[in-house]
Amino acid sequence: MTSDTAQTEPVAEETAYAPEELRNLITRPRVVLWDFDGPVCRLFAGYPARDVAADLIGWLEGRGLRNLLTDDEQETHDPQVVLRAVDRLRPGSDLVTELEERLTRHELDAEPSAWPTPYADPLIRTWTAVGARLAVATNNSATVVRAYLEGRGLLSCFAPHIYGRTQDLHRLKPHPHCLNQALNATGTAPEAALMIGDAPSDCAAAAEAGVPFLGFARNERKAALLRQAGAETVVDSLQPLFTLLRG
Repeated sequence: MTSDTAQTEPVAEETAYAPEELRNLITRPRVVLWDFDGPVCRLFAGYPARDVAADLIGWLEGRGLRNLLTDDEQETHDPQVVLRAVDRLRPGSDLVTELEERLTRHELDAEPSAWPTPYADPLIRTWTAVGARLAVATNNSATVVRAYLEGRGLLSCFAPHIYGRTQDLHRLKPHPHCLNQALNATGTAPEAALMIGDAPSDCAAAAEAGVPFLGFARNERKAALLRQAGAETVVDSLQPLFTLLRG
């Protein structure tokens, strides 16, 4: 793993926020809800997601079920796309259960080589130190999230508020289920929370739950997708959040 603050790749050229706007956004919430893969770490940095997606597609093909996927889904590099596609056609089936378990095993295999997002670790510790409560709201397995956070010495900053993928796959983001779980468990009104996410589905889930949203994008392509999804504030690094909280 890399250090807490080392950059891992070029970030977006444009930063879509004003410092005072960002200060107001991050100093107000009582509870901060984090997506996991992206804002906290790059889960598949050393274990490519495209290989995981290919394995899931190959597993379906071995059972004569590749035709459950559209042409675009058969070419995806996102294992979540494969899982959602099968659940859409075979909801609640043993097939979906087996596929989800297979994805979870891949996530567990990927966790030891995950790269921490630059400044995520010190930001998490600082936010905790200044009195905010933290929760994870993710489409990844909660078991994987706990393993990663424990390895980084961050589990106490979040536990027990880690809300991940369940067998009810129709409740994955953009459904707001995991956000609502966190809000209910912490007794927090939506407007007193903040969601940090890197995908349009995070933005949509936050909007549905009534939670203010902060987009994180490590390149301009991802930033554009977030803005198209309605994100008003997008940062290309967690460093300004860390600096503002420290100040």
